[in-house]
Amino acid sequence: MNSTPQELSLTLERLGDVNLLCIGDIMLDCYIYGQVDRISPEAPIPVFTMQREERMLGGAGNVVRNLLSLGAHVSFASVVGDDPIGTQLTALVGAEEQLIPTLLSEKGRVSTQKTRFVASSQQLLRSDNETRNSVREETIDKIIDLVVPEIAEHQAVILSDYGKGLLTPKLCRAIIARAAEMGIPVFVDPKQRDVSIYAGATVLSPNLRELALAAGVDRFEDDAALVEAARKLCIAHQFQYMLVTRGEQGMTLVDAEGLIIHLPAAAQQVFDVSGAGDTVIATLAACHAAGATMANAATLANLAGGIVVGKLGTAVVHRTDLTAALYTHRARALQQKILPADTACDVVANWRRDGLTVGFTNGCFDIMHAGHISLLSDARARCDKLIVALNTDASVRALKGPSRPVNAEMDRAQVIAALSAVDAVVLFNEDTPLELIKQLKPDLLMKGADYTQEQVVGHAFVTSYGGRVELIPLKDGYSTSNIIRKVIG
Repeated sequence: MNSTPQELSLTLERLGDVNLLCIGDIMLDCYIYGQVDRISPEAPIPVFTMQREERMLGGAGNVVRNLLSLGAHVSFASVVGDDPIGTQLTALVGAEEQLIPTLLSEKGRVSTQKTRFVASSQQLLRSDNETRNSVREETIDKIIDLVVPEIAEHQAVILSDYGKGLLTPKLCRAIIARAAEMGIPVFVDPKQRDVSIYAGATVLSPNLRELALAAGVDRFEDDAALVEAARKLCIAHQFQYMLVTRGEQGMTLVDAEGLIIHLPAAAQQVFDVSGAGDTVIATLAACHAAGATMANAATLANLAGGIVVGKLGTAVVHRTDLTAALYTHRARALQQKILPADTACDVVANWRRDGLTVGFTNGCFDIMHAGHISLLSDARARCDKLIVALNTDASVRALKGPSRPVNAEMDRAQVIAALSAVDAVVLFNEDTPLELIKQLKPDLLMKGADYTQEQVVGHAFVTSYGGRVELIPLKDGYSTSNIIRKVIG
């Protein structure tokens, strides 16, 4: 990618200012986790012992979850059946803050549910209950009447087609035509073999199999054949771009004018590919709506897809996950230091299994100086592993005003990660790191001696489970604010 991680992180900061409209097939994703420790005496099949169950929005609902986790404002339109699953879906949609839903219930329709049985991070079985019948004409007309006038209030539209009957040719044409009139881009995750129903969309994002079906071939012999098929479809159906997701081979971005960008796979490990396409289309649309070029939006979408396949279940990507990935993808040597919060939890669990004590401190670390080095070195001497929680740029501005920080978050993270005293850096977007402390449960919480123990955020929580709070002596005469005043004055 041509843009630096710092430039791309500015796009991510703008995600909170964008409004997106998602229309598509909603479904209920149910994950039943358990264990298998024997084979049935009745047949050569594993005996699955259920331990816990999770239910979440799937299909287009997972696109919405990813948009919300990235910080965007979202409107969502879909159809459910008048059945118990439809009731559950309605409740899950209603529980999402920052979401404006248009959820219609159609009498006699079967709501889609996908149930996955998982043991030892391995899917054993998936059971689907669904209908693929087209939504009734009168329901489509009602959605058009409700949604089309609202398109102008959004910076982008996503059509998430899971082939469950909502995205009929009539609805697709109405949405795309109105968006074109308003100059608003439309991003499509397709499921139909006949992609002409999406004609005029800004971006079509098929996987390899979907592209092959649309092109009428069994498979592609090489990259050149893939690119040629994608370009022909762009020309034939007036797509401005096609982003082809290619699994372990990454992604390819093509347009009708000759653009070809191959993005290598960003995933370091793959646990579950469920919902990865939802993450990709959500990130692509949101980042483009936030001002990124399509190439840069695709780069960010590729990183997001790489993150989500490393998680189990229908997972989402948070902005801080993606910000951290920007740096780790560019600098493999430090990729184990700058971590998203959920990965940090796994790393901490591994440290604890090895009997290591985990220390935690936090700060803005805007302009690194000898005082910072002394504090971090002293903190590391008191534990086996030291985590530094770093305020994001938005968090620093909220605390210190619009002129701060001087250095961007990934620049600050890079400097801290380069210190031998630091074992992990985790970005947090809130005013305080309390939620992160609750996730990581450090053995030792440390802060500079200019605080009292009662002033240290998280002190009550850490001491409640037997952890310690320690105050680190400060090196006299060093202050970021004094450095800034000296430079200005």
